[in-house]
Amino acid sequence: MSRNRPPARARGSLRGSPQTRLRIGFLLIAMVLSVFGGRLVQLQGFDPQSYAAMAAAEGMEEVDLPAERGEILDRNGQPLAGSVEGAMVVADPALTAERAPELAKFLANRLPVDYFTLLPRLREEGSRYEYVARQVPAAQAAAVVDAAKEAGFDGLTTYRDPMRDYPAGDVAANLVGFLGTPHPVEGDQPLAGLELAFDDLLAGTDGEASYQTGAGSKIPLGDSTKVPAVDGRDLTTTIDRDLQWYTQRVLRQTVEDSRAESGFAVVMDTRTGELLTVADHPTFDANHPGDADREDRVSRAMSDVYEPGSVEKVLTFGALLDAGKVTPRTRLTIPPRLDRQDRSIGDWFDHGTIRLTLAGVLAKSSNIGTVLASDLFEPGELRSYLEDFGLGRRTGIGVLGETPGILPSESLWTSQTEDRISFGQSLSVNAVQMAAAVNTIANEGVRVDPHVVRGSAETADGTVVGTDTATERRVISTEAARQTARMMERVVDPEAGVAPGAAVPGYRVAGKTGTAQRVGEECQCYDGTFTVSFAGFAPADDPRFTVYVVVQNPGNGGGGGSVTGPAFSKIMGYALRRYAVAPTGTRPSQLPVEW
Repeated sequence: MSRNRPPARARGSLRGSPQTRLRIGFLLIAMVLSVFGGRLVQLQGFDPQSYAAMAAAEGMEEVDLPAERGEILDRNGQPLAGSVEGAMVVADPALTAERAPELAKFLANRLPVDYFTLLPRLREEGSRYEYVARQVPAAQAAAVVDAAKEAGFDGLTTYRDPMRDYPAGDVAANLVGFLGTPHPVEGDQPLAGLELAFDDLLAGTDGEASYQTGAGSKIPLGDSTKVPAVDGRDLTTTIDRDLQWYTQRVLRQTVEDSRAESGFAVVMDTRTGELLTVADHPTFDANHPGDADREDRVSRAMSDVYEPGSVEKVLTFGALLDAGKVTPRTRLTIPPRLDRQDRSIGDWFDHGTIRLTLAGVLAKSSNIGTVLASDLFEPGELRSYLEDFGLGRRTGIGVLGETPGILPSESLWTSQTEDRISFGQSLSVNAVQMAAAVNTIANEGVRVDPHVVRGSAETADGTVVGTDTATERRVISTEAARQTARMMERVVDPEAGVAPGAAVPGYRVAGKTGTAQRVGEECQCYDGTFTVSFAGFAPADDPRFTVYVVVQNPGNGGGGGSVTGPAFSKIMGYALRRYAVAPTGTRPSQLPVEW
């Protein structure tokens, strides 16, 4: 029979009493909450900005927004340099690092990038955005990225990146300049010409966009910030693209036909000083500058210095007329040779003793007659006039590499020096400088600064240039300039002058030939080569344009009249027709050349 026992007393449990467990739980919760609270105070109270930045950086991507480079335009708004659609190829190293060597080889075979330069970019630790190539044709960039995906490579994408384009190829290329191969990071790299001189104006400022992305994703998920790009500003030049094209073609044909080394030509608006053409040959296609020799990528019209030869005589005679020393009818007796100090001076043509007027001396281009007339100058007087004509200093039109030429200083100016300078030796000029000097005669004795920029713009060295900054300076009187122009007309007269080939049918033309010995770089002496040239303006009695053509070392033995005179005629004729300049209908000069 069973017995009923009283219940046994409970033993102590390992779990403890419910009250104890609750106390311990609350304590643990309090400790955890304290940790979280302290962390929250730290984040929000002591260093909120740095932690917010760290949080934002997680999954953030920064993308450059390239500025579009300003255009270089001709006077009519036609582009000489512009921008077309291009793209940059960008890599995400987080996705490209694993197969970086294979991908680098793949890209180096399809883009203008170097394998060894690219490889570390594809492996850049901690980066999500590395340039592969800049300014690639948009279609090419897209095709490369698509091909990479098909080949199993991840982590490549493209963004807009405008490319430089020169739609007219070689037209004004020596003046406009070019950009180098795009730097993988910096993009455009201007290397020459107006592109370099006005880079601050043209380049603009790149922008930047930042946005959140998912892990390994390029799809924006969160808020984005954007600093927009500021596009570059346009540069409008005084160049006439069509006239420039035509002048370059005439110049090329002239250089090739005469088997010359090189040549350059300038067309100038007589009244404003605006340069409508600055042409060089040989030249290059600005879209492919690497295909040309270095010396063919600069503007010889601005950088070459040479002795102007007999073109300088118009400045000498203009100064003599202004000083009241002579008239166009002044009579001179010209011997076969003229012995002066250390040398004997001769003419380019053989003759006995001849009698020429001052107009005849210019028409026949007599060195002896010029020296005899120049004896009437006071000491230093000719040098002062030549300075006023702008010789011996840069024109300052804003083209890098322009040379100042050489006009001997007062201390080196001797009577022997003056003899030679009076007919164009022992001094040096550049083509734009000399064109502006001759244009002074055309502009009734007032020198106007030459310009290649319309309006105003600041160069890399801080100089403001352009037509808005143009200055004028009277060098000789109006009457002296008109008398010189009438004398210059006799140069192209088939009965009196040496350059009938420079005439422009239907128009009165004033001009002057030049043939000068060249100084060799090695011997620093006259080396048997020549510079031939022709400078002039039309209509002679109401000038609209001044044209100056120079050819270096023609191989056919021709001079200024036979080589550059016909080129002048073609260029001037085209300019007059293009701008609808009507003939004046007046009779050309009939000044006597002999007495």
